[in-house]
Amino acid sequence: MFHAAQEDFEGGYLSSVRNLVQAEVFSTELEQANELLAAGYRMPAAVICGVVLETNLRALCEACGLGVGKLNKMNEDLAKAGRYNSLVQKRITTLAAIRNSAAHGKLTDFDDKDVRSMIEDVERLVAGWLS
Repeated sequence: MFHAAQEDFEGGYLSSVRNLVQAEVFSTELEQANELLAAGYRMPAAVICGVVLETNLRALCEACGLGVGKLNKMNEDLAKAGRYNSLVQKRITTLAAIRNSAAHGKLTDFDDKDVRSMIEDVERLVAGWLS
């Protein structure tokens, strides 16, 4: 049984199972963000969506052998490492700004459309990263 588990690990199968579980968890969290937004709670929706984004950036850094830390630093490091281009990096910076405004109660910095776009963008980014 140990050898079978070792073969699965070395063959990358455990990583793909982990990705499937992670994708399901993030899908559920993004659904929760959608429900909160639909109910008029844009601030918690943006915060939850930001958590999904940051968690995925952290996982990408770990997979690329990069250090983890603050969202903006991880974003910069991943772009420098070629994991994505500068346009994606700028979009992630914008998404992080929405999340930060929400976390600090600055509701005038963003509106429902911004959060809707944020959820859609994070969904697309995560789907690309986990595939």
